[in-house]
Amino acid sequence: MKRALIILTVGLLTAGAFAQWSNPADDIPAYHDHPPAAGEQLKPILAGSQLTGPYFSYAYQVKAYQEAARIPKVLYQLPCYCRCDRALGHTSLHSCFSGLHAAECSTCMKEGVYAYRMTKQGKSVAEIRKGVERGDFQKIDLTAM
Repeated sequence: MKRALIILTVGLLTAGAFAQWSNPADDIPAYHDHPPAAGEQLKPILAGSQLTGPYFSYAYQVKAYQEAARIPKVLYQLPCYCRCDRALGHTSLHSCFSGLHAAECSTCMKEGVYAYRMTKQGKSVAEIRKGVERGDFQKIDLTAM
């Protein structure tokens, strides 16, 4: 028992010491800091008959994908704060909408809707990314779409 307590204490001290040197700015999920290269083909956002079935039980899920399909190059340049870059190997928010992941993740959908709305307001990708990093997308009410 004493040995387990010592190991736990050392582990907690190590974690605490590491935390003081970590930089939250370095903890931004994966994204591309530039638009796709000329001629680079992005994987398509799901559309049409792909937006049916058990993953698309709510109208807001379909609408989020439809909006995402209008701004694929913007999504390509945004991080996704559900941390799917770690769990699924996604390289940007675009990856979420090129498969079914965004349909089952409210974080992805909110970020996508936020990006679409900000794009329609004339915001640059850099401005949208800053808003995503601040968590502004969390104010999106998907059920009100």
